Amino acid sequence: MVPFSFASQELRLGASRALFWPAENALLVADLHLEKASWFARFGQMLPPYDSRETLERIALSLRETGARRVFCLGDNFHDADGANRLEPHAAGMLAALTRATEWVWITGNHDEKGGSVPGEYLPEVRIGGLLLRHEAQADELEPELSGHFHPKLRIVARGRSIARPCAVSSENKLILPAFGALTGGMDAADPVILGRLGAGLGQTRAIDALVPTERRITRFALWRAAA
Repeated sequence: MVPFSFASQELRLGASRALFWPAENALLVADLHLEKASWFARFGQMLPPYDSRETLERIALSLRETGARRVFCLGDNFHDADGANRLEPHAAGMLAALTRATEWVWITGNHDEKGGSVPGEYLPEVRIGGLLLRHEAQADELEPELSGHFHPKLRIVARGRSIARPCAVSSENKLILPAFGALTGGMDAADPVILGRLGAGLGQTRAIDALVPTERRITRFALWRAAA
């Protein structure tokens, strides 16, 4: 995972799309959308039913890599309110083991109930270490803020081909994480809705960048700059 600075904090972002916060020994992941495939199957669209297992395996790998003892899930944790009841036994066992081994906080998003049957603490937002953790960025929020919700992807054209990569999107005091779930789509990181939530044109920021993580580095791509 590659270190970078945000709001006077050192954070680390990896190719897995998880964020590690060393000062809080915490792993942050956004938009798991567990049991999305089984939700589609209920309506006749059959997808491989292993998305939850793959997502949880990647969380376990990130925990082993970082040694984090706390996990904050930034909303849209299950794809629907009944998702936890559809977990197949292997995935359910994995989730139970992960929530036993760590301090686990479910921040609730627009797909989530306010509470749930899976162990852990359920909160609408969390203030910790000088940062505000919530599901969806708020344009009028002045506190340093970490969120998810938009599933940002950087879209570029190279050699006549359109390429899309999951990315984080950052201004001086807001950071939107990429979707972590194995079965999640994406929204153009330069979409005006995302830029607006990060304060573009509101006098709150002068620069908004896409952060694309790889194994060894984070590449920044300028998405928006304030007029001189």
